[in-house]
Amino acid sequence: MVLDNLGSSLRGSLDKLRGKSRLDEDDVQEIVKEIQRSLLSADVDVSLVMDLSDSIKTRALEEEPPGGTNARDHVLKIVYEELVGLIGESTEIPLESQTIMLAGLQGSGKTTTSAKMAWWFSKKGLRPAVIQTDTFRPGAYDQAKQMCERAEVEFYGDPDCDDPVQIAREGLEATDDADIHIVDTAGRHALEDDLIAEIEEIEDVVQPDLNLLVLDAAIGQGAKDQAQQFDESIGIGGVVITKLDGTAKGGGALTAVNETDSSIAFLGMGETVQDIERFEPNGFISRLLGMGDLKQLSERVERAMSETQAEDEDWDPEEMMKGNFTLKDMQKQMEAMNKMGPLDQVLDMIPGLGGGLKDQLPDDAMDVTKDRMRSFEVIMDSMTDDELENPRIIGASRVKRIAQGSGKDEETIQELLEQHRMMEQTIKQFQGMGDGDMQRMMKKLQQQGGGGGGMGGLGGMGPF
Repeated sequence: MVLDNLGSSLRGSLDKLRGKSRLDEDDVQEIVKEIQRSLLSADVDVSLVMDLSDSIKTRALEEEPPGGTNARDHVLKIVYEELVGLIGESTEIPLESQTIMLAGLQGSGKTTTSAKMAWWFSKKGLRPAVIQTDTFRPGAYDQAKQMCERAEVEFYGDPDCDDPVQIAREGLEATDDADIHIVDTAGRHALEDDLIAEIEEIEDVVQPDLNLLVLDAAIGQGAKDQAQQFDESIGIGGVVITKLDGTAKGGGALTAVNETDSSIAFLGMGETVQDIERFEPNGFISRLLGMGDLKQLSERVERAMSETQAEDEDWDPEEMMKGNFTLKDMQKQMEAMNKMGPLDQVLDMIPGLGGGLKDQLPDDAMDVTKDRMRSFEVIMDSMTDDELENPRIIGASRVKRIAQGSGKDEETIQELLEQHRMMEQTIKQFQGMGDGDMQRMMKKLQQQGGGGGGMGGLGGMGPF
């Protein structure tokens, strides 16, 4: 995800303080230099780095750690608070009728973002419409139309018109019954005068309530000039950071927020219209430092479970917790996990697992896990209903038949059955829990947030 290398580097720096009960000036100086290197390598603006590191140094030397807090956790708390302060609050996005205009260079992800945002608003009970005004880039109309069809939201564009201002005007009239209008504008390869003039004309017509600057997470130091010029031209009320699923450094996006005196509105990661989340600074920085984000995790779980249940009304996850845990239940849980997004993002949200665990895994571990999940799904498609309902009846002859039908080896089928047994044991543990037990478990997870994680606890996390 965005700033992933920064998060790993910061955690590595903080781990040097393990075992220390108090800090001296040399300790603080060394950790501040490490933090500076981490931020600069992530393309955060130099002036921001110096201000941030000075604040961390001053607080680490002057503030007394609370009783029972070790040096590492004390500095971790300070770094967390200073990074949250650097990013500021999330952009205010009221859930009411409004017009939002997107600005940014070509390739920043505006068209994809427009459909993702429309999908997000639709899930909040509002009726959005996307208006595509990009007449400069070939294929922009077709891409926007296809994305909006996937998002199941209203779309307006005119591939036969070469006047973006006219398209914007007619688009507002054609989608007058929509609650939310999202206007996608053209980009260029650089901040050319005609781009600025065009977007100013469109703004005059649509009179947006909010202008959002869309930035590729890999923008780096170039974000500073972009942010300044767009802000001077139309006024930027917030930033959308896109393409967080790559290896982007992402520091330029933080610089853009600072330059426009604005905030971050949304984070985009992945290719599908569902790959967007509302930016929450506390949870974002918490994930970055390996402390997890239970709020975002619970939201994703709830959404994924409801979508899975909507596709199969006969499946009831609450009944699964009460009765026998079948392979059908496991298959539905895997489908829900798929809907939650990439595994590395999910791990980031689990206190004590995310950053620390990911740092220990090989680079291709996540891809291997995805392949394993797909193999399990193919195997289960080759089973009978009786086998899915009662996997204990699957003996050697049935394993052989399933292997032939699925094209998978018998060892992988045995791995699936073993995974089911482990998950069944976990479910039984939850079945015996009262509300108080569950609350104590969640509290323990939160307390583990700053601990850096480890490999424990993965046995009950679905097919992982």
